[in-house]
Amino acid sequence: MADIGRAFIWVQHLLGIGHLMRAAHLARHLASRGWQVEMASGGAALPDLDVGRARFHQLPPLKAADTAFSGLVDLDGNPPSDAFKAARRDLLLRLFAAAEPDVVILEHFPFGRRQLRFELDMVLAAATQSSARPILLSSVRDILVERRPEREEETVAAVARFDAVLVHGDPALVPLEASFTAAPRIKSKLVYTGYVGGSAPAPSPPLGDGDNEIIVSVGGGAVGDKITETALAAAHSLPHVRRWRILIGANAGPRLLRKARARAPAWVVVEPARRDFRGLLARAAVSVSQAGYNTVVDVLAAGARPVLVPFSTERETEQTLRAERLAQRGLARVLPEAALTPDRLAAFVAEALAMPRPLGKVKIDGEAETERILSRALAWRRGVRA
Repeated sequence: MADIGRAFIWVQHLLGIGHLMRAAHLARHLASRGWQVEMASGGAALPDLDVGRARFHQLPPLKAADTAFSGLVDLDGNPPSDAFKAARRDLLLRLFAAAEPDVVILEHFPFGRRQLRFELDMVLAAATQSSARPILLSSVRDILVERRPEREEETVAAVARFDAVLVHGDPALVPLEASFTAAPRIKSKLVYTGYVGGSAPAPSPPLGDGDNEIIVSVGGGAVGDKITETALAAAHSLPHVRRWRILIGANAGPRLLRKARARAPAWVVVEPARRDFRGLLARAAVSVSQAGYNTVVDVLAAGARPVLVPFSTERETEQTLRAERLAQRGLARVLPEAALTPDRLAAFVAEALAMPRPLGKVKIDGEAETERILSRALAWRRGVRA
């Protein structure tokens, strides 16, 4: 039987919810396997977040001041005061002490979240000085944002404090060195788990929803607006060929939803994002979406034929790299946002319809593999101490 212990997970999402969702997947799976899991989140609360049997703790929330991540602010837009930071740090330390964890997982640190060192350095110090020192793990997604060489040096030095780095991706698709050039220098600490979220619950949609449809999923921001407008125009150019369903994320707000519904023809359904998204994709003819981590995992788990329109800026290249690697393996069609037009989207959808469904070609059981890794590490630690 696998060794079961106590895990303490820290996560901070700043703009999107990808980091939070990945941590929630891990917490929920570990708890389902009998682990005692405490999860501390430092971002804005997400309604209906499913952590299963894990215990969720909300820290005083912080978010990014802007899309350039120039600083941290509270939910009212104010920079956190020293008193705010101290209260948050002290709460985190109390939660950590009460958990008495065998394993500590810090999501994205030290590869990012440097602005949270006022609390994370203290947690690491408390863990290192504990008489029953827990296993210390960093947890990162498949692709990191581009960074300056001096930042990579700082990261390499900081990784020395950790026992291992869990890389939640498939190296056959995207190895960490594709976005972190110093990865070979910490190779001995890298442990690939596969993508996290592939075994997440997938509620079945009502009868008929998703059947042979074009499913378009978008978030907020300018790119979400453009994908929505382009999909509506493409649907107008292909009347009655098949039904389109446009799902608009909560962060887009009601404005985009109202505008899209007003323009939608009878064969296009426009509605808020749904919890049965993966079930819809499993029935769909084609998925049109951006190339964020969680969306790609949903698409792959459902076996959908994807057309990916990656979000990209000079600094944000994560989605483009992920989409390009999938395209190179014949698992997606990639339409750059700069080239997005109704005619091109319609053509890419038609090409995707001719693709085979991409089943079983990327490792997406990352939560299960993470649990196996932790159990083996804990068994080894207990064996050594025994």
